[in-house]
Amino acid sequence: MGNNLLGHLTAWDYAIVVAYVVILAGIGYRASAAKKTEESLFLANKSLGWASIGFNMWGTNVGPSMLLAFASIGYSTGIVAVNFEWYAFVFLFLLAVVFAPRYLAANVSTMPGFMGRQYGDSTQNILAWYALIKILISWLSLGLFSGGLLVRQILGIPMWQSVIVLVLFAGAFTFAGGLKAIARVNVFQMLLLIGVSLTLTIIGVMKVGGLSKVFHRVPGHYWNLLHPTSDPKYPWYAILLGYPVSAVAFFCTDQAMVQSVLGAKNLEQGQLGVNFIGWLKILSLPLFILTGVLCYILFPDLKDPKEAYMTMVTSLFPAGMKGLVIVVLIAVLVGTISSSLNALSTVFAMDVYARNINPQAADADVVRVGRRTVLVGCAFAVLMALAIDSVKGLNLFDVFQAVLGFIAPPLAVVFLLSVFWARTTQRAINSVLSWGSAFSLGVGVLYLWVLPPDTHPFWPHYLMLSFYIFAALFAAAVLISLTDPAGQARRQAVDYGVMARPTRRVQFLWAALAVVMVGLYVVFNGH
Repeated sequence: MGNNLLGHLTAWDYAIVVAYVVILAGIGYRASAAKKTEESLFLANKSLGWASIGFNMWGTNVGPSMLLAFASIGYSTGIVAVNFEWYAFVFLFLLAVVFAPRYLAANVSTMPGFMGRQYGDSTQNILAWYALIKILISWLSLGLFSGGLLVRQILGIPMWQSVIVLVLFAGAFTFAGGLKAIARVNVFQMLLLIGVSLTLTIIGVMKVGGLSKVFHRVPGHYWNLLHPTSDPKYPWYAILLGYPVSAVAFFCTDQAMVQSVLGAKNLEQGQLGVNFIGWLKILSLPLFILTGVLCYILFPDLKDPKEAYMTMVTSLFPAGMKGLVIVVLIAVLVGTISSSLNALSTVFAMDVYARNINPQAADADVVRVGRRTVLVGCAFAVLMALAIDSVKGLNLFDVFQAVLGFIAPPLAVVFLLSVFWARTTQRAINSVLSWGSAFSLGVGVLYLWVLPPDTHPFWPHYLMLSFYIFAALFAAAVLISLTDPAGQARRQAVDYGVMARPTRRVQFLWAALAVVMVGLYVVFNGH
C-alpha cells in the first residue's frame, strides 16, 4: 500500500491543517507582541513555570525522527528503545539537582558563559564555537533532514521543497518571538501530540483485540528492556555504559535543552520542570514504541520497518484524523527546529558577537544579530539536510545516536569535571575541548563514512565506542590537571553563594519518579 498520505486526505483534513496554522500563528503572535530585549528574546524574561519548561524541553527532544524511528524499532525489535527515554531520568536528576542550581546561581545565559566564568575567555570561546557547530549539525541539519523525509513521504514533493517550507515556518517563530513564543507554542503542540498519538495507539489495540492479545501475539523478547550481550543491536552493557555519555552532554550541557531551565522563574520551578519531563518520557512507550509493535501484529509483511508509523496512520485513522497527523508531525518538527534556532542565535549573539566582535553593543544590536543568526542558521540547515539526503542507506535513529555519541564525550568530560572536581585546570579543559573533540569527531567520521561497520566488523558497538572515547578523554584531563604546574592559579573560583537545597516538593517528586522508574524496569524484565 502507498504511504503517500495525500491520496487519503479529504476536505476535513485540509481544514484542520489550516485551522492549526492559524491557531499557531495566533499563539506565537501574542507571545511575541511585546518589545524584544536580550533577556526576553533568549530567556523569556525568566518567566517560565514548570509546565512550560517541561513541555518545551520535551518538545525540543521529541523530533519527527523519534516518531518514525521508535515505531520502526518497535516493529523490528520490540520495546528496547524505551531505554533511551526511561534511563534518561538519572541524567535529568543530575541536571535538576547538580547543574541547574549552579547555572542559575552563576546567572548566565549560555553554557559557554558558565564555563567562561570558571576558566576564562579562551575556554568560553572554544566552547561557543563547539556549541554552534553542534547545534548546526546535530540539531538543525539532522532535525530538518528527518522532517524533510517525513514531508516527502506525506506529500510526495521533492526534498528541497519540503525542507524550505519547514525551515521558513519554524524560523518565523524564532525570529519574531524568541523563547517565550516557542515555549507557549510547544505546550499547545505537545498536548496535541499526546492526544493524536494516544488515539492511534488505542485504535490499534482495539483492532488487535485488547491488551492481552497484543502482549501474546509478539515474540516474548519484544517486552524486554534489557537484551543479552549476544544481541548485536542493543546489548544491555552498551546501553548501560554508552548511553550516559550522550545523556550527560545532551540533557545537562546542551544549550537547546538547558535554555528552558535558564528561563525559569526560580530554581524550584526549573527543578520541577525537569522532573516533569521525566514523567512525560514514560509516555514514550504507549505513544511512540507501541505503534511499531501494533504494526508488527497488524501488518507483519512490511517491506521496510521505517514505514510502520505511516502505515498505521493511513490504515487506521478515519477521514479528518489524517489531517491531525500532518499537524502533529509539523508540530514536533517546528518544536525541535525553533528551539535549536533559538539556542543558536543565543550562543552566537551573547558569546561571539557581544563578547568578541562588538563588546560595546547595545541591547538592540544584540537582538538584531540574534535574529540575523536565525536566518543564516536556516540557510545552512537546508544545505546540510540536502547533503545528508545524498548519503544512502541510513537508519535514522542510529545515525542520530551515533552522531551524538561522537559529539558528546568532550562535553561530558569537561562539564562533569568542572562541577565535581575542583582541581581541574584550564589547560585540561581547553585540551579536551580542542584536541579531544578533534579526536572524537575524527573517530566518528571513520566509523560513519570511511570504514563503516557493515563492511569493517572490527568496530565495537557505537555506544561502547562513545564510552571508550569518554574514558580516554577523562583520564587525559585528570592527568593534565595533576601535572599542570601553573594550574591552580588559572581557575577562577566562582562564588555561587549558598547553594539552595531542593525544596520538600522537589525532593518528593524526584523520589516518586525514581520509584516508578525502577518499578517499570522490574516489570519489563521478567520475561
